[in-house]
Amino acid sequence: MRKMVLSLLVDNTAGVLSRVAGLFSRRGYNIDSLTVGETEKPQFSRMTVVVSGDDQILEQIRNQLQKLEDVVEINELETDESVCRELVLVKVHATTKERQAVISVADIFRAKIVDVAPESLMIELTGNQAKVDAFIKLLDGFQILEFVRTGITGLVRGSGDIAEFIEE
Repeated sequence: MRKMVLSLLVDNTAGVLSRVAGLFSRRGYNIDSLTVGETEKPQFSRMTVVVSGDDQILEQIRNQLQKLEDVVEINELETDESVCRELVLVKVHATTKERQAVISVADIFRAKIVDVAPESLMIELTGNQAKVDAFIKLLDGFQILEFVRTGITGLVRGSGDIAEFIEE
């Protein structure tokens, strides 16, 4: 099984997310991660979809996505040719004795403390998937109360990936 990260440029219209997600569910494919947001041009949204499968399934997914009317462009985000990031928020139980140790772990990863409560800290970290995984693993010795991950989002390196689709 191979993981593929696809960056989809889609029309920013009602129902696009439903149509893309529906394509996966109708064919029994699982979406590992999905992020969506409007681009710098309001008529387009960018979807980052992470899927896993053998080469045949991944090719089939790509072919089916290309058939969707709302999909303007599909780019596979290859590791060496793109920048991919993920955001995680982690709420850690931290008494006054534990607080400095948790802050030290956060500092190692250049994470930010975004909320402090009498018995907990909330930490924000942005990075590649390996960095986020390593951070969570280092917090293993502490009681993680809650955490949430955004899923991967990314862009192809360089310029011009959507320039041809944008009307001035």
